[in-house]
Amino acid sequence: MLDRLDHALRARPERPAVLTPTRTGAARVRATGGELTGLADAFAAALHARGLRAGDTVGVAVRPGPRALAVLLALWRLGLRGAVLDPGAGPDVLRARLALARPSLVLADAAAQAVAGWARPLARRARLALPDLASLGGPVATVGPRLPGCAPALDLGAPRSGVPAYGDSDGDAVIVFTSGTTSRPRAVVHTRSSLAAGMESVSALFGGARAAAGADRPVLGGTFFVLVPSLARGATVALPARSPAVLARQLRRLRPRDTYLTPPQLRDALREGAPFGGRVWTGSAPASAELLSRVRDAGAEEAWGVYALTELFPAAAVEAREKAAYEGPGDLVGAPLPAVRAVAEEDGQLLLAGPAARHRYLGEEPDPWVRTGDRARLDGAGRIVLEGRTKDMVLRRAENIYPGLYEPALQVPGVELAVLVGVPAGPGAETAGDERLVALVQPRRGVAEDALRAALAEPLARMGSARPDSVVFARVPLSGRSRKPDRAAASVLAAARLRGRR
Repeated sequence: MLDRLDHALRARPERPAVLTPTRTGAARVRATGGELTGLADAFAAALHARGLRAGDTVGVAVRPGPRALAVLLALWRLGLRGAVLDPGAGPDVLRARLALARPSLVLADAAAQAVAGWARPLARRARLALPDLASLGGPVATVGPRLPGCAPALDLGAPRSGVPAYGDSDGDAVIVFTSGTTSRPRAVVHTRSSLAAGMESVSALFGGARAAAGADRPVLGGTFFVLVPSLARGATVALPARSPAVLARQLRRLRPRDTYLTPPQLRDALREGAPFGGRVWTGSAPASAELLSRVRDAGAEEAWGVYALTELFPAAAVEAREKAAYEGPGDLVGAPLPAVRAVAEEDGQLLLAGPAARHRYLGEEPDPWVRTGDRARLDGAGRIVLEGRTKDMVLRRAENIYPGLYEPALQVPGVELAVLVGVPAGPGAETAGDERLVALVQPRRGVAEDALRAALAEPLARMGSARPDSVVFARVPLSGRSRKPDRAAASVLAAARLRGRR
């Protein structure tokens, strides 16, 4: 896929490849195909001139966009392994991750170094613990414009002749840190073949031939798994605006054929009255049937929820109408995609395998099966139905309650987002660690709590022994780049609100 991307960009160097929005939502060309390949060639030559060779690891702290895509193409060409770094993870976490990945060089843009270096006084006043990349060991090079205090720039004037092209399909391609602690960080390792298989799956999911027919209309999305397949088939990609208001204006003006936004981005855009068209895809966080239906009501021909993990992307997909028609317990995420194998263990945990599955966790032995951490079952049609995260289980009066079984029922009209969390039951609990089950519900703008409480009465009654002890109306805390519900913070918030009622 990346080889085809390189060919497609070089075949039409004048064609706009990446667009960004103005404040009015109008599109401006951020990079053409020729500019992307030229930058990738310069990065590859510079890295080769520094003595980096196939199999070496390069840390990458570059914001998503054309420059990061050019870095990815350069690493791919040379057979280098990219370790994706998040400078905002904090010095202790980042130091542990760097010690595990042991990159020969860290590539960072000025923004990553700003939060980590010369902007540290501002960060301290904001109570952020941000690291100085240069102090964490190993050399750092700046890609893109330098600012005061940044590391030396990568030499883009290095000779381009004699730079090799790595042709082996094996070998590690990327390291993505997902979890763990400072004492034992954990990172997913994808090989060149598993990364390529994942991108092929995305291309097939988007409907390659059909999407190519609408290549004159851009694709809206910002992740590599959207950028690469879309550009490879000749489409122009527009990066989503960060501001919800600008994103809504961008959607009005672009009318993209395919749109990929996270659930929080969709909710933000819908609040701003954004219109949708064509096909809309969402993932990286739970997407309820209610949210997908709202997207279709806003004009989308199809609205798809994609079930994916860092370890295997994508795994399954379901369209809004199929999801809305499902009436059983749990969250229907669709049938496994072609070549994806899914089984449920005796304890309910979902295991996945397939060509796009990660090869291993860094420092661990390879394992063909991905342990998702999700409780799930396969229904009579072979579709995956999630029943919650294994670690999200709530223990109430010796009963194990899995929130994922019941949270979809809370997504009634008027609910923006809702989660079920456990809070300590306190004195008088029947068993140690006993919890109260609380529904933390975020109303949509303009919806009265009394009306929402009435709308929730029937779904709550149908939960039987899993009915929440309390319902709390508040904004659901989000965390991480994908802005998933932060269950730990939600539990703390729910406990505080309940104490305030006494």
